[in-house]
Amino acid sequence: MTNNTSSSASEFLLQCEIQPEQRNFVVLVLSMIYCVTLFGNLLVILVIRMNHHLQTPMYLYIGTLAVVDLLNSTNIVPKMVAVLLDSVIIPYGLCLLQMYLVCHLEILESLLFVFMACDRYAAVLYPLQYPALVTNKIVWLSLTLSNIISGLSLVPTMIFVNELVFCQTNVLPYCFCEYATILNISCSNNPKYFILQAATTLLFGVFPIAIILFSYLRIAQTALIISSLDGKSKVLSTCLTHLLVMSLFYVPLMISYILSGIGVKLSLEVSNTLVIVANAVPPMMNPIIYSFRNTEIKISMYRLFTGMRNSLLSNSN
Repeated sequence: MTNNTSSSASEFLLQCEIQPEQRNFVVLVLSMIYCVTLFGNLLVILVIRMNHHLQTPMYLYIGTLAVVDLLNSTNIVPKMVAVLLDSVIIPYGLCLLQMYLVCHLEILESLLFVFMACDRYAAVLYPLQYPALVTNKIVWLSLTLSNIISGLSLVPTMIFVNELVFCQTNVLPYCFCEYATILNISCSNNPKYFILQAATTLLFGVFPIAIILFSYLRIAQTALIISSLDGKSKVLSTCLTHLLVMSLFYVPLMISYILSGIGVKLSLEVSNTLVIVANAVPPMMNPIIYSFRNTEIKISMYRLFTGMRNSLLSNSN
């Protein structure tokens, strides 16, 4: 352990607590996950960008989700791998930058899921008014608003974290820089720091989940009334796809928060495992889920690869 007897820290030592015999395996898995994440999300972005028929509100949200997943994974996974291979010393400023990006992108993704749920809510419950209610302009406005909300909501966090005093240690027993862990190793016990953490979790965790579940419950109720079997199947399939993607994002994080909140003490290894699953797996799975469950994206990908193959064949001839 690195001791720091001064009131401030110029750097942090990251330590990701995983059993030594499992480290090489976890590093290999994370590296594979990152490669699949890069390929899958870039492919989704490319397909939506190239196909004008897919530049509609729902697909713009899916494309934005791919961009956010790509940025979040790039911000976190390479650092996880480096820390697992060996403890990493990270300058104070870079640590805060990574913490800000983690918080900003997670809040943005949470709000994005809410907008995606509202989009499907309007499409199913108000199909005739949907083209007027949800336009591409509305989508870009909602995404801009999400970035502004996320940025403004993190101002208190960045102010508070710069007030923290580190008088005992600068070792972060975590895979990357994160507010709660930085707070836990500090010597600052002012309740305002913990209240901010609880308020942020409530505002961007619990409330979005409640809105999402309400939206899809109403969508499911409406789908059951639809007389067409094909219509029911399409609506429920879309709901299932979106809920599956959201569950991958929320469930591991909420398990960690809820268990800690009710007094269940998680070991550092279990806590870090939940963190790895929550931050590494969803960005990889999201494009896979959308690709396999969305006919339009599958057709566009098939046409893209077919066109590339035909182009290569014609060039070789």
